[in-house]
Amino acid sequence: MAVDALAIKSTIGMSRDRGRVVVQSPMRIAISSIGRFHMFDLTRQMVKLGLYTGYPKFKVDSHLKPITKTRPYWVMAEYLRHHMRPAPRTTWWADHALEDFAPWLARHIGEADILDALAGTGWEAGRVMHNRGGRWICNRGSSHILTQKQLLEEEHTRWQLRPPFFDMGRPLERCLGEYAEADAIVVPSEFARRSFLDHGVSSERLYKCPYGVDLTLFSPRPVAKENHRFRVVFVGGASLRKGIGYFLEAMQPLVKDRVVETWLIGAIAPEARAIVSNHAGEFIHQGVQPRAKLAEYLSRSDVMVLPSIEEGLALVQAQAMACGLPVIATPNTGAEELFTHGVEGFIVPIRDPKAVREKVEWMLDNPVKRQEMGTAALQRVKSLGGWDRYGERCLEIYRKVLCQKVD
Repeated sequence: MAVDALAIKSTIGMSRDRGRVVVQSPMRIAISSIGRFHMFDLTRQMVKLGLYTGYPKFKVDSHLKPITKTRPYWVMAEYLRHHMRPAPRTTWWADHALEDFAPWLARHIGEADILDALAGTGWEAGRVMHNRGGRWICNRGSSHILTQKQLLEEEHTRWQLRPPFFDMGRPLERCLGEYAEADAIVVPSEFARRSFLDHGVSSERLYKCPYGVDLTLFSPRPVAKENHRFRVVFVGGASLRKGIGYFLEAMQPLVKDRVVETWLIGAIAPEARAIVSNHAGEFIHQGVQPRAKLAEYLSRSDVMVLPSIEEGLALVQAQAMACGLPVIATPNTGAEELFTHGVEGFIVPIRDPKAVREKVEWMLDNPVKRQEMGTAALQRVKSLGGWDRYGERCLEIYRKVLCQKVD
């Protein structure tokens, strides 16, 4: 079900003229995603369009439900399996969720001019779009799959854990096939963009579109701290991918000296349970928090640290900045899209707990400058335009892709 996008101010559409798309009438957009991610925020910006998702419908935002079709069965099965012991050792469940969802999308996608599909979901439907004369965008929220594969395999080896399965068969074939066949690839950060260039993808097919932040949900809250201790917060899945081991290692001596208090907000990934348990007593686990409450936890903290090994653009960075927190992160989080090193936070190398600790100690020793950083972070994130600007950039990309020559 793809319908006209009301967010479009000019008239955009599809008619043929010597191999080009001529802009005439409102364009019809379809969006697909196996889960929420940033794609629901994109759908809200488009206001009225077709959303196809593997997310269960009862979890879809109420105002999006009328335009949404769902295929949640394998996604729910995968979710339940990952909450059972022992933890799954392969990506079998995730792979089968995609192998179920993607053909379903191809069968159900309505008439549309452009499909914006989260990477992994659009191969079959993208070919349907091409057969109909439409366009297909591969929306990749992380680095190139081969870069991701290399970084995560290295990380698991460093921690003497079994490397994650990146099946050289169908799942990897799906990703690489989408990269090759899509009309364009959209990524959220320069880190992600460079990873595609490193693997030979033409810059002409790459578009960088950084994510926004919902400033109605995230802003400084007038909440009192339970104590006067300096609080460092980590937000997100506590996993090897997000550098949880380096975070805990960096904080360990500061926590033992009772200099800081450490909060973890989010689920603990199965592969990281042993690492996290080795630091028991050194942090307070606040569990998974809904977005509506997250701003309160951030406002009760002093700095957010995210030493990720591989991301596209971690949304929690902008959320923390919107709550007036400086951020310490690696370039692989996409931090360069959000703040300048030494102004609104610090950008440190990956796999370097010493560098993380030194920056936390600097903030402890320079409370006035840290407060100035937090104020600068809030002003910077306000200036970026939030999800409205993200939606505008996506529409600009759609226009460019629709106006490309037909092969």
